Amino acid sequence: MGQHILAIDQGTTSSRSIIFSPNGKIEGIAQQEFSQKYPNDGWVEHDPEEIWESVVTTLKEVFNKCSVTPADIASVGITNQRETTLVWHKETGKPVYPAIVWQDRRTSQLCRELSNDEGLVDYITQTTGLLLDPYFSATKVAWILDNVEGARTQAENGELLFGTVDTFLIWRLTGGKSHKTDATNASRTMLFDINKQCWDDKLLSTFNIPPSMLPEVMDCAADFGVIEESIIGSATPIQGVAGDQQAALVGQACFEKGMAKSTYGTGCFMILNTGDAPLKSKNRLLTTVGYRLDGKTTYALEGSIFMAGATVQWLRDGLKLIDDAAETEALAQRARRDNGVFLVPAFTGLGAPYWDPDARGAILGLTRDTGISEIVAAGLQSVCYQTKDLQKAMESDGARPTNIRVDGGMSRNDWVMGFLSDILGAEVERPEVTETTALGAAFLAGLQAGVFNSVDDLTQCWRSDSVFTPRLSKAERDQAYDGWKAAVERIRCS
Repeated sequence: MGQHILAIDQGTTSSRSIIFSPNGKIEGIAQQEFSQKYPNDGWVEHDPEEIWESVVTTLKEVFNKCSVTPADIASVGITNQRETTLVWHKETGKPVYPAIVWQDRRTSQLCRELSNDEGLVDYITQTTGLLLDPYFSATKVAWILDNVEGARTQAENGELLFGTVDTFLIWRLTGGKSHKTDATNASRTMLFDINKQCWDDKLLSTFNIPPSMLPEVMDCAADFGVIEESIIGSATPIQGVAGDQQAALVGQACFEKGMAKSTYGTGCFMILNTGDAPLKSKNRLLTTVGYRLDGKTTYALEGSIFMAGATVQWLRDGLKLIDDAAETEALAQRARRDNGVFLVPAFTGLGAPYWDPDARGAILGLTRDTGISEIVAAGLQSVCYQTKDLQKAMESDGARPTNIRVDGGMSRNDWVMGFLSDILGAEVERPEVTETTALGAAFLAGLQAGVFNSVDDLTQCWRSDSVFTPRLSKAERDQAYDGWKAAVERIRCS
């Protein structure tokens, strides 16, 4: 058995398999996109079989991209789009309904009805660290059981299983032998007690979800099962699992209290390490599990933004202003920074700190001088402004991050990172390896496999590539941010 680690990074728009060397260097990457389905306003679905096929395809392809063989892989780590909900038959493995994606807002009305019970709302926050919102898995599971013919009866008879994407992949990869998740993914379901680290009976009863559907909750570095030999040519253990944003926290080596990372993928997620005690937000941020190792939980404060890279995808596929995301940097450089155009990408509502599921997107401040460059720049700036919203909320909670480690596809855009530093008034640091979500999963698997001896080894693997420092004055920064806040207020519904 070798010392390389294979990471499966199952994201919202694509699946990737990445092989890392023991020092964190990327040896090979394979990627495959899959379809996004929007059957109704505010609904977002994936085909579970298409997700599965994309994962298997990249697992086979990645070995063709490098000299590493399946026998060289010591362990496999999995990281995944969180909250996305799947329910499948225990015997056949067939899903009863498409995967309901984290962006999906179909259960907004149910959440509004439940929010009339203030005691329940407080209980959810105190127990799970989350807000009552369609974003999380609980109401998605309830919707499937209540709307798919025969599903509730089958669930009550113990015939159906529930899982987030990690659990579904583990179940499939192990040939149905392992029904497990990790503490970070469990903490995003709105069914998990983050204080006691167990599924909560009251919440299961509230959402009418049979406990028999739920996976076993493990540490992030643990033994999750063994991949069947027929899939990659070697029976390899799965030993690291974390939801994508927590995996990035690990991949950015944010192991000290007060360290923060911000990931720019389909959405944008800023997570701040708050140590061994959960910090309750007064500003509608989420208290969540950062990671759990050797039975010890490290907590985090998180702000979630629904549209980051997805905004660029919309500029490309929806408005057709660009052919490739790489074009945005040059276009943005041509636009006047103070052109007064603001794009609020509330296509599926607004996330933290607003949590307004009914808000919808808008472009404001258009004039005859407005062109493609200004609209593209506004789209990129919207990601930075939303990050500023999170920073201000964390600051109000007494936990303002002043140095932020960034990753994800958009972090490779120097123009965006420069503006981000400007609007935050903080240093923005980009690592050499920006695939930190996959790297975090690899780190966790490597810890369990003995490739790494401790988190200190992981910290030694992290290396900085670029540091962006603020150039705007405080007055300029405040003026720009005031314009953003005014634009957001124009489109809010609640």
